[in-house]
Amino acid sequence: MKFSINSSSKNTAARSGTLETERGLIKTPVFMPVGTIGAVKTFSPHELEGLGAEIILGNTYHLYLRPGTTIVNQSGGLHKFSNWSRPMLTDSGGYQVFSLARLNSINDDGVKFQSHLDGSYHTITPEISMEIQRILGSDIIMAFDECPKGGAETKYISHAVDRTTKWVKRCKIYLDSNPQLYNHEQTLYPIIQGGVNNKLRKISIESILNYAECGIAIGGLAVGEEKNAMFDTIEYCETLLPKTMPRYLMGVGKPTDIVKAVRRGMDMFDCVMPTRNGRNGQIFTSEGTININNEKFKDDYTLIDEKSDHAFGRMFTKSYVRHLFNVKEILGLRIASTLNLSYYFWLMRTIRENINSGNFDSWSKSWLNKMSNHKGM
Repeated sequence: MKFSINSSSKNTAARSGTLETERGLIKTPVFMPVGTIGAVKTFSPHELEGLGAEIILGNTYHLYLRPGTTIVNQSGGLHKFSNWSRPMLTDSGGYQVFSLARLNSINDDGVKFQSHLDGSYHTITPEISMEIQRILGSDIIMAFDECPKGGAETKYISHAVDRTTKWVKRCKIYLDSNPQLYNHEQTLYPIIQGGVNNKLRKISIESILNYAECGIAIGGLAVGEEKNAMFDTIEYCETLLPKTMPRYLMGVGKPTDIVKAVRRGMDMFDCVMPTRNGRNGQIFTSEGTININNEKFKDDYTLIDEKSDHAFGRMFTKSYVRHLFNVKEILGLRIASTLNLSYYFWLMRTIRENINSGNFDSWSKSWLNKMSNHKGM
C-alpha cells in the first residue's frame, strides 16, 4: 500500500492524494460507506460502484457474531462473500464492544462481553481481533483499541492510551506471526486515543507511530465531546502526524464536519449518517437537508433536488417520496439513501477538485457559511 500527495491547499492543512492498494486506487479525501454486516444497507456492490464508492467498511464485531468467521472463511473472505471487489476496511470491533455489548470486564488482556443479540459470552483480545480480520480479508485492518466515552475522566483516558499502545504492539506481533489467508496485502492502521487532552494525544501518537505502515487513525472523537474541542484536537494532532500517511478520522460524520476536518488535514472518513438518516427521511440536497416526512411536503410537487448528481433527485417529487415513506414502501428508503450517498460522493469530489485547483480555502469558507443555518449539515 502506498500513499502519495497530489496537491496541498494554501492557508489550510487540506491535501488531495492517492492511496494505492492491490484492489485499486482510492482518491483522498475519501468518504467510506459503512457496511456493518457485510452490506451497505439496501445497496448492491454494483450500485455502490456506480455511485462512486472506492472503499467500504465492514464491522468486525457484527460479522464475528453473524454469520461468523467460519462462514466467511469458507466463502474465501468477505470480498468474495459480499461480491465487493474494491478495497475494504474493517474496524477492530473495539468501539462496538464498548458501546453495544453488555460489557462484563476489561483488563490488559482484552474484553469479555455479552452479545447484544442473545446475551452469549465472548472474549476479544488484540490477537482475536486480528485473527477475525485476517479471516475477513480486509485490505486495511484497524488495531484493537480502547475508546473512552466523551467526558471520561483524565485518569481513565490516560489508562486507555496506555492500554491501546500495549494492544497495538500485540496486534502487530500477531500479524507478523500469522500469514495472510487470501494472497493479498493487509495493512494495519494503529489508532490514536487521548480524548481532547493534547498531552495524552501527544503521548499516544509518539507511542504508536512505529506501528503505522501506511496510515493512522484518530479515534476517541465524535463520542460526545464538545464540537469545538473535537476540532481543536484534530488541529493539534495534525501538527504531530507524519505528512506522508493518510489520516483517518473515525466516525465523522456530518458534511460540515468533514469539510472542517479536511481543512485540518484529515483524509479518510466514515459514518452511517447517509444511509441511516436516509432511512429516517432526512435527505441531503444541494440547498441543505430536508425531512421528507414533514406534512408540508404532502402536496409539494417540486423535485427533490434539481441540482443533484443523481437522477433520482431530478426524477421524483417531494410529494411522491413523502408518500412512499408514509406507506412504508421500501423504494422511499432507497431513493433517500441513494441521494444521500450520492451527495457525500459529490462533496468529496468537489473538495478534491478545489484542493487541486487551489480554491479550497475560499470555496470551503463560502460553502460552510451557506450551510451554517441548515440543521443536520
